[in-house]
Amino acid sequence: MEIASLYLTETIKSFRGLKSNTEKAFGQISEAEFHQQPEPSSNSVAIIIKHLAGNMRSRFTNFLTTDGEKPDRKRDLEFIDGFKTHSEILAAWENGWKCMFNALSELNENNLTAMVYIREEPHTVLRALQRQLVHYAYHCGQIVFLCKQIRAGHFESLSIPVGKSEEYKVKAPRETPEK
Repeated sequence: MEIASLYLTETIKSFRGLKSNTEKAFGQISEAEFHQQPEPSSNSVAIIIKHLAGNMRSRFTNFLTTDGEKPDRKRDLEFIDGFKTHSEILAAWENGWKCMFNALSELNENNLTAMVYIREEPHTVLRALQRQLVHYAYHCGQIVFLCKQIRAGHFESLSIPVGKSEEYKVKAPRETPEK
């Protein structure tokens, strides 16, 4: 497999992993807890989801042909929780990821060195993808942390729980890397 094709495959896997882990975290909180803010200037899970969805729509709509900061994006409004129902939150979440994954599915190894723009700043497609992967990892981590705080000692670990590393080493199947 060519390195560029491998990069795209691994990047998509990384985005899917972020989405999956974040869903496992917010699946542990109640509908009301999506709106809970640790303090007034902090974001709730719902607000972070709204921001991520807005960012994904803006960055990945017409990804290769238009600036990633769309003129109709109202970024500041993303930080105001205007969701009326839980299904609106989940729909925003799914729509953002769908927009991104649709754009990624249209890419190929020849696109990685193409130039795209974010706020009129030029980026190779490769750099733009890295920028978004880091940005989304940051916010998904915030969501996981908030969910863990909300659950206050009753959060089901998304990885190996503390104190279980040795037990995991014994049970874990060994994978051999593909060559």
